[in-house]
Amino acid sequence: MKICFLLALIFALIPSIASAQEVADVVKDITLVDILKKGGWVMGALVVLSIFTLILILLYFLTLRRSTVVTNKFMNAAEAMIRKRDYLGLIAYCHRRNESVARVTQKTLDFLTKNPNASQPEIREVAEAEGNRQAGILTQRISYLADIGGIAPMVGLLGTVIGMIKSFMEIANGNIEGAKQLELAQGVWEALITTAAGLVISIIAMTFYSFFRGRVQSHTAELEAASTHILALVGSQLSQSHGLGPGGVSQPLRDDYPLRDS
Repeated sequence: MKICFLLALIFALIPSIASAQEVADVVKDITLVDILKKGGWVMGALVVLSIFTLILILLYFLTLRRSTVVTNKFMNAAEAMIRKRDYLGLIAYCHRRNESVARVTQKTLDFLTKNPNASQPEIREVAEAEGNRQAGILTQRISYLADIGGIAPMVGLLGTVIGMIKSFMEIANGNIEGAKQLELAQGVWEALITTAAGLVISIIAMTFYSFFRGRVQSHTAELEAASTHILALVGSQLSQSHGLGPGGVSQPLRDDYPLRDS
């Protein structure tokens, strides 16, 4: 599905690429530095946005991976400790791990050990709250690309409006006569450069935002499945424990659980 979407996007951008090539042929004698200078201070702001966009894209490619959310190593270790009812050892192990599911497991077991009389619905509520927080962190990280996608065109349009205002001020002052009309035309296309640059940055930012949003949704689904598995194991051990009191309420946990280092 993602491949089909990217192919459709590429075909949709082909006419724009062809048009951009035609524009490049017309202004082939103008260097990039000249274009940046003609864009004024607004073009400088767009350059900063483009650099920030590139840094975010590279950062997300490096950090938005499954290994930062859930790993088989952690799940196997957590399952083994839960079956042995080594909850304190698992909490210590979670402190040494960086996966999102480790944060969910840690919060859940912290609540369980500090509130040994808590019911399973209360434990589940704590796990779900931390799971939603971890999913929100993943979603919030990529929202910067969406923000750039909305800001860049507006900054480019601001540059164009400023350039057009200057051009029309020249007309209003009667400074445009004869050959100077060509200078007016030049001022107009120079003003439009910032809009074009803003749109290019926006298209790139929104394209990668869509790509990373799909990746975050996939990781969030894996986090939810892993958290549910951990919670089910904990609930199963509490139900089977001889310390389960009347009404299905767990009794205080023992204080002599051995701490484990691995």
